[in-house]
Amino acid sequence: MSGPAPQDTDPRAGIEEAIAGLDELEDLPLAEHVERFDAVHTELAVALSSIDKV
Repeated sequence: MSGPAPQDTDPRAGIEEAIAGLDELEDLPLAEHVERFDAVHTELAVALSSIDKV
């Protein structure tokens, strides 16, 4: 299992993309919320870890 690829772009774009992962959350069954939150958390961690490049 591999993690997200490092971002070569502006980390702010990655943050916005991660947050967009919460769109339509209310349409998902409650049982799928944890998986979505985990995915968003991972994307945010990757984006924020490259914040020094901003």
